[in-house]
Amino acid sequence: MRINHPLLPQIKALILTSANQHTLNTLLTNSHPHHAFTLYTHMLQHPHTHNHFTFYLALTHSLTQPQLIHTHLIKSGHFSHTYILNTLIHFYITQNDTVSAYNVFDNINYPNVVSWTSIISGFSKCGFHRKAIDMFRSMNANVSPNGNTFVSVLAACGGVNGLNGGKAVHGYWLRRLCEENVIVDNALLCFYLRVGSVESARHLFDEMPKRDVVSWTAMIGGFVRMGDCEKAVEVFDEMVRGGVRPNEATVVNVAAACASIGSLSLCESVDLYVRESSDIPIEGNVGNAFVNMYVKCGSIKKAVRVFKSLRFKDTIAWSTMINGLALNGLGHRVLPLFGLMLVHGVTPDDVTFISLLTACSHSGLVDEGLMLFKGMVKSYGVSINEKHCACVVDLYARAGRLKEAEEFVKGMGVEPDGPVWGALVSGCRVHGNEAMVRTVGESLVDKGASGGTLSLVSHSYASSSRWDESVEFRNRMSCLGLKKIAGSSWIELDV
Repeated sequence: MRINHPLLPQIKALILTSANQHTLNTLLTNSHPHHAFTLYTHMLQHPHTHNHFTFYLALTHSLTQPQLIHTHLIKSGHFSHTYILNTLIHFYITQNDTVSAYNVFDNINYPNVVSWTSIISGFSKCGFHRKAIDMFRSMNANVSPNGNTFVSVLAACGGVNGLNGGKAVHGYWLRRLCEENVIVDNALLCFYLRVGSVESARHLFDEMPKRDVVSWTAMIGGFVRMGDCEKAVEVFDEMVRGGVRPNEATVVNVAAACASIGSLSLCESVDLYVRESSDIPIEGNVGNAFVNMYVKCGSIKKAVRVFKSLRFKDTIAWSTMINGLALNGLGHRVLPLFGLMLVHGVTPDDVTFISLLTACSHSGLVDEGLMLFKGMVKSYGVSINEKHCACVVDLYARAGRLKEAEEFVKGMGVEPDGPVWGALVSGCRVHGNEAMVRTVGESLVDKGASGGTLSLVSHSYASSSRWDESVEFRNRMSCLGLKKIAGSSWIELDV
């Protein structure tokens, strides 16, 4: 291999004048990755200037061409050093090359706990969760797993939603290792939350001898994902009263909880706490979460205040603000804001266009909405999905252009989902097009639509005093075992 490098003369001179392997290995350690690989290559040309440790340093410091170093290892006869092979496994995993990683592992005569943990972690990170679990089960009896091994296999169990397997790993951990390990406890906590076993997670959390900010954040985030946002806020309050300082992830999760609850007073309390603590800047993810929090609570004024204060506004920030205006009846302000977004050089994504189309729909801006929809692919390269299609149907239907909405649905090219049909039925109901409701309703029964969409058809008949048809649809829903999920409202009293 021919290498051209400005430092090549100095490297060659150093190698020729020094037989000290320690000196050259030290230089390899302290070199820039590109320089390190150049030095390593020339060290191999002189038998007295390298040893087995040279290969290890090349792998850990050059950060390039592990396959080539792997070949050198085999040719040099240094392939039996376990710690070098462990490093090779790690490098292959970082490239998502699990086949090569496993081949290296399979060539280790006596794999140690690092070897096993590396391959288990690698399979888990690359999505081969069941293979990772199988590798954990096949660990040699004379090699005991450590905390990192348990963290890796628990991640794999969570990946396959394996509650029983995770519980077995938990029991094994309790039997084999008695020392406190908050990292493993946090991994167990995340596992139980990921598979939806909130009670087990809460019990573990309450019994943990030591809890760090990761523990608290995991518990808060778990409650948010399960929809129990009041519990999430309670845990955050308990955390703050206990003197544990939240991090950015904690604040993002509790802001999501406040947004879901819709309590402006809670939002203001969290906002005030973060501003007074002064160690978490309201920028990036936190800033975006606060904009969303105030938007969901209907306080556009406060959302705009946070949005304007952001020094760097990414696509998420702009999309959140556009969506907030759309949801709070200010759709006429969305297009100027979108123009400002483009002026700032921020590229819109699929979520941005959902917000834009929603705003146009709610504001009666049909032509503007259709222009945006057509420009999504041509001008911005955004792929159209069913949410965009549902917005376009809603755009037509709200404006009473039901025939165009129906034609759009027929020309979609894919089977419409519930939101698309729901938008069409809702438009028919508002504009009194009973014939289209009947046609669409019959089609929905055949297509196996959801209970919510069929319930909308039934309500459409009821609003027109066509009680027999309404009851008929209700009976069909009952026969199919469908039920509309009950909605709920939240009000906050000023006391």
